[in-house]
Amino acid sequence: MNLGIILPLIIYLTFVFGAAIYAYIKRTKGDFLTEYYMGNRSMTGFVLAMTTASTYASASSFVGGPGAAYKYGLGWVLLAMIQVPAVWLALGALGKKFALLSRETNALTINDLFLYRYKNKYLVWIASLALLLAFFAAMTVQFIGGARLLETTIGISYTQALLLFALTVGIYTFIGGFRAVVLTDTIQGTVMIFGTLILLGGTIYALGGVESAVNKLTEIDPALVSPYGPNDMLGFQFMASFWVLVCFGVVGLPHTAVRCMAFKDSKALHRGMLIGTIVLSLIMFGMHLSGALGRAIIPDLTIADQVIPTLMLQVLPPIVAGIFLAAPMSAIMSTIDAQLIQSSSIFVKDLYLSAKPDAAKNEKKISYISSLITLILTALLIIAALNPPEMIIWLNLFAFGGLEAAFLWVIVLGIYWDKANAYGALSSMIIGLGSYILLTQLGVKLLGFHQIVPALVFGLMAFLIGNKWGERRLEKIEKK
Repeated sequence: MNLGIILPLIIYLTFVFGAAIYAYIKRTKGDFLTEYYMGNRSMTGFVLAMTTASTYASASSFVGGPGAAYKYGLGWVLLAMIQVPAVWLALGALGKKFALLSRETNALTINDLFLYRYKNKYLVWIASLALLLAFFAAMTVQFIGGARLLETTIGISYTQALLLFALTVGIYTFIGGFRAVVLTDTIQGTVMIFGTLILLGGTIYALGGVESAVNKLTEIDPALVSPYGPNDMLGFQFMASFWVLVCFGVVGLPHTAVRCMAFKDSKALHRGMLIGTIVLSLIMFGMHLSGALGRAIIPDLTIADQVIPTLMLQVLPPIVAGIFLAAPMSAIMSTIDAQLIQSSSIFVKDLYLSAKPDAAKNEKKISYISSLITLILTALLIIAALNPPEMIIWLNLFAFGGLEAAFLWVIVLGIYWDKANAYGALSSMIIGLGSYILLTQLGVKLLGFHQIVPALVFGLMAFLIGNKWGERRLEKIEKK
């Protein structure tokens, strides 16, 4: 083990746990449910920007995405920049509407809003199941990414790295709740920016400049400097599909939508949109370009996902490498903690308290159950991550797509279309998610597009048809 790498990481984790303890002290002074799951709706613009960008930038942004750029070249860097407007689009589309509705109804979860808007308990149950399945797959990817980083950089086995990473995230989320999540996300977002710039600068310096790096990539394979990548795989259909999956569809990600329920005021929202877009631009460009250029330094990696930790060890001094290690760790941890806390809220707020509303009066019991569920989920995720795939980006994108196929139209049409009803929402959720899973498992690409594109089309059609049928059914009920 290299102490020069480990020491900065220990210092960073100390800050993270300090934030969690502070959050724990704050939540003991207020209403448990509002504090643990919403942080008392007090996020400023900077915090909103950092927590949204940090939650979006995950293992795929720091491990899987650069791994794909390493394999497919500079064309993947161009592709990755499609994600830049994601924070602006999500906060702009949902921010004010979600904030007003959540305050008006005292909603703490996305399912609270669904129940208020659609007034259908079956929709909440199906939404809860879809959320839990997709979150579990997405969090498994993050655990694998974190373990890969620690395995490669500090020289321990994959299993040891997985346990160390999982316990760290599980414990600080368990201690502090939502406020700990957004506070640590703010620290993590700042670390990610500096870490990205340090690694990109070290990579370009090691290659003797950008021109030299591009020449070396051309020597390895001219397709690596083509906008279409090897075998022209990054064509129009792939680009359009990727834009839908990682930009437009982000509006339908529940863990992003929840951020829109917890900011302080309109000024915080507008600042969050601007700062978050800048942060995401720097991270996406810097990390993916580092991954692509890394092929010129280490051309023979067998596991593409190891490019960033391996590159870090080669182009940075140990102390600087240790500081940088906190950046991808931050990205991964900030995504997991957001999904962990929302998964816990599904069990406690959406399922348990909906069945036993009087139980909310016993805050001590609710606190115990929430914390216990967080720890149980962490243990299950450790088991699921023990046998990792070669490239995690595809599993992460699959989970992304599942959430979008299930929730995009339910969220967007629910807040912008007054006539939207529960029949349309249920139809969209079942058809959208069902068709996405079926097309993915069968490997079918209609007209060459990724499965998310037809799944969203089918989901929208199902919403419109189901909504019309629901209107007629409601009219018959009213006449009777």
